[in-house]
Amino acid sequence: MRSVQVTALDGPSGVTIQDVPDAVAQAGQVLVEVKALGISWPDLLQTKGEYQIKPELPFQLGVDFAGVVRAAPGGSGLTEGQRVACCLPYGGGADLVSIHPESVFPLPDRYSFEQGAAIPMNYLTAEFALATRGALTEGGTLLVTGAAGGVGTASIQVGKGLGARVIAVVSNDEKAEFALRAGADEAVVGPDFLPAVKELTGREGVDVVLDVVGEPLMTDALRCLGPQGRLLVVGFTGGAIPAVKVNRLLLNNIDVRGVGWGAFAMVRPGYMSAQWERLLPMMESGVIDPPIGTVYALDQVGDALVEMDERRTLGKSVVRL
Repeated sequence: MRSVQVTALDGPSGVTIQDVPDAVAQAGQVLVEVKALGISWPDLLQTKGEYQIKPELPFQLGVDFAGVVRAAPGGSGLTEGQRVACCLPYGGGADLVSIHPESVFPLPDRYSFEQGAAIPMNYLTAEFALATRGALTEGGTLLVTGAAGGVGTASIQVGKGLGARVIAVVSNDEKAEFALRAGADEAVVGPDFLPAVKELTGREGVDVVLDVVGEPLMTDALRCLGPQGRLLVVGFTGGAIPAVKVNRLLLNNIDVRGVGWGAFAMVRPGYMSAQWERLLPMMESGVIDPPIGTVYALDQVGDALVEMDERRTLGKSVVRL
């Protein structure tokens, strides 16, 4: 079978497609024939050795994927031929993957395999961030930075599913249009977003900021918060990890909260399945409509990673197997 292998920690150039022996279902696991592979920020970081999970070389890349069940253990609730979406810390990038049932989710018929590969990590992260860590409720206001990317667009849609008003912060007009199509109520362009957000909220500020960028946006993101607002730290696509002056938290009664979805969810049996169940009404209503940017062939996986590294990705890039 074909496998997406990281053979050197040189970024996208260290990724190759290799022929390896076919995967077989391990004891108690599900064998999935992969149809589409999502490209995520952790994938890119892993190719550089910069992610918190550091597999030994060589290793098989791939966090999100979708496909068809080829074999499933009894009691898993899964059946041969069933369409599924899946999520792993790494290892989903191959024609066949053996995976624990905890990480396999029924894929509604309304979604293509490409859309299915765009859902698991991004939307489960967004649900955990907004509902559990951010306590976002109906009628609240959410600000999303990096709002045209995979986690950003997922957060827009989950925020709308929770009944919030969503303001997107992006770096150019093309990304603003993309975020609005994904479901944002308003979009603000440029690094100087604070005055526009204050105007949009009648100077009251927002209830929750979901930040995937870090520097150079963190300080103004904090200033966007209203009383008892919460800033959710999801990632650092801007490259630098910001420092927070805690007097800002004291003076305005605001919180900065970390969001480490994988570290929380993947060690709690049944948690991800429960999250998926909470997302299903949003899927059924159409609120969750994963925006696919570019679809690549398998031998173009390096190009997909380069696009992400150069901050050109819109929505979720997907590799079709």
